[in-house]
Amino acid sequence: MTEPARSARIERETKESKVVVELDLDGRGRVDVSTGVPFYDHMLDQLGRHGLFDLTVRAQGDVDIDVHHTVEDTAIVLGQAFRQALGDKRGIRRFADATVPLDESLVHVVVDVAGRPYCVHTGEPEGQAYAMIGGHFTGSLTRHVLETLAFHAAICLHVRVLAGRDPHHIVEAQFKALARALRDAVALDPRETGVPSTKGAL
Repeated sequence: MTEPARSARIERETKESKVVVELDLDGRGRVDVSTGVPFYDHMLDQLGRHGLFDLTVRAQGDVDIDVHHTVEDTAIVLGQAFRQALGDKRGIRRFADATVPLDESLVHVVVDVAGRPYCVHTGEPEGQAYAMIGGHFTGSLTRHVLETLAFHAAICLHVRVLAGRDPHHIVEAQFKALARALRDAVALDPRETGVPSTKGAL
C-alpha cells in the first residue's frame, strides 16, 4: 500500500503580497524560491536543501515600501504548508534537535511538532536586530519569521544562538539548524504506528 503524499500547495493574496508555496516533506532538497528579497531567498534555500524538502516559493509584494510584508506573508504560507503536509502526523518522530555551526556562529534548535504553537528565540548578540544584511533584510526579521512559521505550522520551536559575530552567519546558522531539526522531527519512524502522543492526537 502506498503511503499518502506528505505535500501541500498553499496560496495567499492580500493587498500587500501574493504568495504561493509548494512543499513536499519527503523530497530531495530541490528548491526554487523567488520572493524579491534576495537574502530571504538564500535562507529559504537553506531550509529546503538541508531539510531535504522540495520547496517552491513564489512571492510578489510591496518591497518598494519595505520587505517586511513579503517576508512575513511568505512565513505565514510556509507554516500553513508545513501544517497541511504533516496531515494527522501519524508515524512521525515528533521531537528533534540540531546544533549547527557556520564559521564562528553556532546555533541550537529544538522542535516539537506538537500542534501547539510556541517560539522561544534567544542569544543573538546585541545589535543583531538592527543589522542590515544584503542591503534589504533587517536582522529583526529573523525572529519574526521563526515566530510566524511556528505559529502557522503549529510547532513548538526553541532557537538558541550560542555564538556568533557576523550577522549573515548568525541568521544562516539559524535556518540551517531549523532545517535539520525539522527534517528529523517530521521523519517517519518505522516503529511508530500511530500518533506519537498519549492524547492520541497532535
